[in-house]
Amino acid sequence: MSSETTGTASRVSEARDVRMQADARGVPASIMMPRLMLIVTTLCLVLFGLVMVFSASTVQQIASGSSILSSVGKQAVWVLAGALGAYGLARFVPYQVWEGRWSNVVWVGACLLLLAVAAFGTEIYGAKRWLYIGGMSMQPSEFAKIAFVLMAAKMMQKLDEGTLRGGHLVAFIIIVFMIPIAVLLKTQSDLGTTLIILLGVIAVLWLAEIPLALIVGGVALVGVLGVLAIALGGFRSARIQVWLNPWNDGSDGFGTGFQIIRSMYAFASGGLTGVGLGYSHEKYLYLPMADSDFIFSVVGEELGLLGCVALIVLFLLFLFAGLAIAHKAPDMFGRTLAGGMTVMLVGQAFLNMSCACGLLPTTGKPLPFVSSGGSSMLASMIMVGYILSVSFGSNTLTTYEKRRNDLRVVSAKPARESQPTRRRVQKDPADIGGVSWDSFSRRRTNAGSDLPLASGRSTNGRSSESSTSSGSRRRRS
Repeated sequence: MSSETTGTASRVSEARDVRMQADARGVPASIMMPRLMLIVTTLCLVLFGLVMVFSASTVQQIASGSSILSSVGKQAVWVLAGALGAYGLARFVPYQVWEGRWSNVVWVGACLLLLAVAAFGTEIYGAKRWLYIGGMSMQPSEFAKIAFVLMAAKMMQKLDEGTLRGGHLVAFIIIVFMIPIAVLLKTQSDLGTTLIILLGVIAVLWLAEIPLALIVGGVALVGVLGVLAIALGGFRSARIQVWLNPWNDGSDGFGTGFQIIRSMYAFASGGLTGVGLGYSHEKYLYLPMADSDFIFSVVGEELGLLGCVALIVLFLLFLFAGLAIAHKAPDMFGRTLAGGMTVMLVGQAFLNMSCACGLLPTTGKPLPFVSSGGSSMLASMIMVGYILSVSFGSNTLTTYEKRRNDLRVVSAKPARESQPTRRRVQKDPADIGGVSWDSFSRRRTNAGSDLPLASGRSTNGRSSESSTSSGSRRRRS
């Protein structure tokens, strides 16, 4: 077993012990409040998403001859599976586990899934991003985002400890980040997922307090590479032109610009308060992907501007809670892990909403917790589990509590109650006549030094009368 694995195992064991002791004495409000806020906002987003998926998918299910509960039923199953996974991660798996080799396992699994998509993937809507396993489809790029944030947080932890420097750091960046992202772009042409991954990595760098100049330089480099990718990819440049003018798509708005045009019609029909829940017109097979990529357009049409603002507020509360949890994390790995996951989720949400409004070109990324889709829902709930795991691991003992718990008290044999404790006075060999110098001093103090000795015996060769006469001379003087 390597020293890294041994060190990680000891830290995990210590974290479990400290967590049990800290939970026994209670959770501070500064840790509990962000945790509750994250749970409540996630629950609200999930319930909101189930309602909107049911509303946006009913017409499509009827047209296909399926039950109107078919789509929302599948989504509910994914919600339940994701909730169980998030609970298991948060309660039973300390986040320090992912600081060791298990993060490498997750990364290797994600890379293998990306290669499997390149070899055996299914092309849908002109993009090869889905993998069918046992009759069920999955989008591995949704889970690859988790692996990249884990490895970025691990890299920052190693940099903080001083165990990753120089050539090893460069090799780590090339092997772990640059090569897999290049494969993702080449095989899946998924620029949206690439942008979301880079956003999460930038958030990790920011939370790790990397100098701002380096972060800005990295963002500029990514921007240049993105422009080159758009220029070299013919379909991307065509998408940019359609984004600038959807009606100039070569088919008078009935070609590639049709989707964004119908989305704009949906927002225009909704107005301030919307046409009412379930009364959308665009979901009648006018707006493609109404229950997934463009579900925010249905929200704008049925619930209006107020409904859209309420959804945005929920995501902002989620961002605040996640960053507050990251702020209270006890170490670099926990802080960057929770913060990176939070920024990635909220960043994807605002990317989806911006594309639906026409502020950005269409990327095909779902709205977390709201859009229909098992891969997106499961990945989003797993990320919530990681964030909550950091929150549960943040309730640690203070320095004084650790010192108090480390004290070892040696118990003495208790005295018998039947025998009262007596003070044993050791007699001085210099005592003469049964009177000690201690008793003599106490008698002089209590009596104001003017009373004769109780005994008539001489002490140190002097009589009691001489002691009385000397006391009288002192009073006269």
